[in-house]
Amino acid sequence: MQDQLNALKLEAIQIVEKAVDEGAVENAEIKYIGRKGELTSMLKQLAHVDASERPIIGALANAIKQDIEAAIIQRRMQLEDEKMGALGERERVDITEPGVRIEQGHMHVVTHAVNEITDIFEKIGFSRTRHPEIDWDYFAFESLNMPADHPARDEWETFFMDAPVSMRGRMVMTPHTSNAQVREMQKGVLPIRMINIAKCYRRQSDVSHVPMFHQFEGLYVDTDVSITHLRGILDYFVKEFFGSDRVTRLRPFHFRFTEPSFEIDISCGACGGSGADHDGVKCKICKRGWLELGGAGMVHPAVLKAGGIDAKKYSGFAFGWGVERTCIMRGLKIDDLRILYKNDLRFLKQF
Repeated sequence: MQDQLNALKLEAIQIVEKAVDEGAVENAEIKYIGRKGELTSMLKQLAHVDASERPIIGALANAIKQDIEAAIIQRRMQLEDEKMGALGERERVDITEPGVRIEQGHMHVVTHAVNEITDIFEKIGFSRTRHPEIDWDYFAFESLNMPADHPARDEWETFFMDAPVSMRGRMVMTPHTSNAQVREMQKGVLPIRMINIAKCYRRQSDVSHVPMFHQFEGLYVDTDVSITHLRGILDYFVKEFFGSDRVTRLRPFHFRFTEPSFEIDISCGACGGSGADHDGVKCKICKRGWLELGGAGMVHPAVLKAGGIDAKKYSGFAFGWGVERTCIMRGLKIDDLRILYKNDLRFLKQF
């Protein structure tokens, strides 16, 4: 029986050493030293062995079991080392090889314009402020000299929020950045040189309108502020943003929150303000030499009063227009404003 046990040991160790994977090792373990394995079956024959030899055979069987277990552990370690070595070779990174660069994005064309507009006005002392893009009716309309029943509200096509009504009226998605005017005045810090650039919302969507767009609002309040200052600021911005050859004109208009009020026109960049192209044909872009840029005017005394400012001592002007429109008038040749927000990389990668 001792010879049978030794033969079993040699056979088991050879099988284990030749195992090519963990599954083969496990099968050998079950076959030779499992509960129903060959070693267990062989030891059941001890009842037929002389009583004096049983301790010797029992000790030999335990030693053989330990030797087989040691061989199994060793083979498993070898297989794990081989596996990790192959994995390391397969996933090895050669740091000397040129890397594959991840495609890098860039800022949206409107974001570029917002940053540039901010920089231009900061050079002359205007500070960028932030005010709510969802605000009370009071700040969006009533404080700007537009009572609840005034027809001037109709042109703003406002989105009203399904929210509780307060003493300041209903909540609206701001249709313009002018809600910042009275909010800034109520801070009580004078003089005011503010530029507010924010999103606006109106129920409009066509080739020249989008339901969400950006505006920038300028507000200057101090003693002895006049239209001359307004004209100088506008000319400064136009020449900085559009080029030194562009000029502006003020055209009388009516806004409830400024008096007097103006529409700001800028000379057409395509025809140089002549209204015709090089062949004498009427300019397709402006048709008359001028393009409408936005609105401006001297702050209405009622708005100054709403902001807690003495209109007899202080005066000011305000101006504001769309960032997207300003981009297009700079020379961005697109025929549909909505393409700016369609997330088409073929378009966006041009800028």
